[in-house]
Amino acid sequence: MKPQDILVLLKLLLSEKEEWSQPGLAKSLHMSASEVNHGLKRLAKAKLYNPVTKKCLRRSLAEFLIHGAKYAFPTEPGSLRHGIPTAHCAPPLSKALVFDPADCYVWEDRTGSVVGQTIEPIYSSAPKAAKEDPRLHELLALLDALRVGRAREVKLARDAISERILHG
Repeated sequence: MKPQDILVLLKLLLSEKEEWSQPGLAKSLHMSASEVNHGLKRLAKAKLYNPVTKKCLRRSLAEFLIHGAKYAFPTEPGSLRHGIPTAHCAPPLSKALVFDPADCYVWEDRTGSVVGQTIEPIYSSAPKAAKEDPRLHELLALLDALRVGRAREVKLARDAISERILHG
């Protein structure tokens, strides 16, 4: 499995109630259609996606993100830069936590509104896709909290991911 596969799966999760196509998914994620196609095949092989129903396998996805994402897709905080807030600095966790603004994580972006420690997004096009879809931004921020957060942030992110994936 590759990091972009998780981006595809999260967008697919948000699009399940709508008609979607691979080219449409690719456009919304700023990826090529072939990347999406290959990603869906890898996700089916990993038992995270059902190609017959064209749906995410929600329990498997929640289990993988909560217990495996930080090991499969590790990241370390980097230097201070302007960027797009993520992890505990972006909704929904930013609404639930009080934190020092100097202790933020961001995806580097020169036009970003926040200065924070940079972390690598799950995939290079994730910040662009997140700018266009606030719900996707929230899922990606929760994923980043699992990847780099402290115990309290990780617990809140686990609960929020479980709620969103398993209960809609």
